[in-house]
Amino acid sequence: MRLWLVLLLLSFPGCFSIQGPESVRGLEGGLVSVQCHYTAEWETYEKWWCRGADWISCQILAQTNGSEQVMKTDRVSIRDNQSHCLFTVTMEDVRRDDTDTYWCGISRYGPDPGTPIKVTIDPVGMVLSTWASPLSRTTTSGHARVLSDSYIRHHYILLALLKVPILLALVSAVLWLKGPQQRPSICMNLSSDLVRDTAP
Repeated sequence: MRLWLVLLLLSFPGCFSIQGPESVRGLEGGLVSVQCHYTAEWETYEKWWCRGADWISCQILAQTNGSEQVMKTDRVSIRDNQSHCLFTVTMEDVRRDDTDTYWCGISRYGPDPGTPIKVTIDPVGMVLSTWASPLSRTTTSGHARVLSDSYIRHHYILLALLKVPILLALVSAVLWLKGPQQRPSICMNLSSDLVRDTAP
């Protein structure tokens, strides 16, 4: 009885063979990167990334050829790192309509093992509210969402374009306001030294 239960569990997509994050978030115009881990027995098998909530009819967007070579189709690339038993999928220039359920999978004879991943693409203005409300980074089930690199990149862009110039402007204003107050005392000291030097 237990043997049948184990065999039944192993027949389900993703069971024990491949794992990935439950969900990832990305920012519109940025990129989303997902890592899927698999057991060592699948090293040389082809790995794939497909889109669609239905496991049977999902559309394959990128697939490896059994090697570690990077394979790219349109805005999606996939690379297998066989020595670490993981493959990485990168979606570039993501759009809001890229929000969907995706699958990491492995090609084999019989049912392919795979695991579902929910990808959510937020509008650009969403990044400010995300910083303001850290609690929004967690799902309703309490699991922490994996944030994409685009959030970090946009933070540094905001830092470079807004925060640094404002800070420089404030420092310049303080120095400019302090400057005229110090100049008369320097001039007075110089003039008194000149008077002292020219006095008989």
